[in-house]
Amino acid sequence: MAKRDYYDILGASKGASAEDLKKAYRIKAKELHPDRNSDNPNAEAQFKELNEAYEVMKDADKKAAYDRYGHAAFEGGMGGGGQRGGYAGGNGDFASAFSDVFEDLFGNFTGGRGGGRSRAQRGSDLRYNLRVSLEEAFSGVQKTINVPTSVTCDVCHGTGAEGGAEPVTCPTCSGMGKVRAQQGFFTVERTCPTCNGAGQMVKNPCKNCAGHGRVEKDRSLSVNIPAGVETGTRIRLAGEGEAGMRGGPSGDLYIFIETKDHAIFQRDGVHLFCRVPITLATAALGGEIEVPTIDGGKSRVKVPAGAQTGKQMRLRSKGMPALRGGGSGDMVIELAVETPVNLTARQKEILREFDTLATDNNPEGSSFFSKVKGFWDGMKS
Repeated sequence: MAKRDYYDILGASKGASAEDLKKAYRIKAKELHPDRNSDNPNAEAQFKELNEAYEVMKDADKKAAYDRYGHAAFEGGMGGGGQRGGYAGGNGDFASAFSDVFEDLFGNFTGGRGGGRSRAQRGSDLRYNLRVSLEEAFSGVQKTINVPTSVTCDVCHGTGAEGGAEPVTCPTCSGMGKVRAQQGFFTVERTCPTCNGAGQMVKNPCKNCAGHGRVEKDRSLSVNIPAGVETGTRIRLAGEGEAGMRGGPSGDLYIFIETKDHAIFQRDGVHLFCRVPITLATAALGGEIEVPTIDGGKSRVKVPAGAQTGKQMRLRSKGMPALRGGGSGDMVIELAVETPVNLTARQKEILREFDTLATDNNPEGSSFFSKVKGFWDGMKS
């Protein structure tokens, strides 16, 4: 049976360039691959025919002979030296032709040509937990921290080789990082066992870093903590993480903020809460008190006469600053009326007299006291 024209098999026009032929072969190979045509009994034969055509057409000399003499160029000893170059000749199969575009067909799965890992690798990101006081979170602060990390080796300058020499190409995989093995229709790739996929090797490892290109060391860093940070705030320092392998870029350092508990203030977002004790006399008569503020100053607050425990008063813009601008929160004061202790005889006498005279001066809940008094009066009668 007469052979089909190679250009027709590839779906390419006569005179097509090598790149156009490769593109055409790639399309046809995807279309005719036996694994994608399990229901077509002729799929394998068509696929072999396709690879025979491409095996000839990808070679410039064979293509020139075919363009001039057609199939006769590979018959009877003409031009191409018999059938050694085609699929049907010799001991070969279509593997050599197929391998040229194997990465094009399955590049998404194998990583493509030269799929070994890059010799240079980015360093890992690091985390550092930093505790700050509420005052530091209010005003912002500059902190010096010591970070245990991996840094570039000063002796080999990160190459991992003695004297800073450049690594050599792995002889097993020729720098690909992977080795191939033919199994039937498929070429199977696996990580090179010699270089572990790096594609390069260090002949004489640096004694200072044992060939890793980096060493463990504590680094001192100065960090600006902006005003308004709170527990959970994250600060990123680009390039301050672990050094990269073999000259690769460094990772990043992430600082996680935690604010310490305060003896006076409790924080809720940008607002502060403060419980302030006042004397019985101040609560009853009213007056002014001084309360501390987070900035280290004091504010005078007017207490109304008859103030009760739990009464709240608000100082505007005396809270925490917003981290990304937008003003400051408020400071909320909650009054706590203190009961006097260790009274003198005279103080007790005065309080008893006051208690006798204050029957009608009970606070807002006076109706409760009236009901209790009425209950006991009824029991007595």
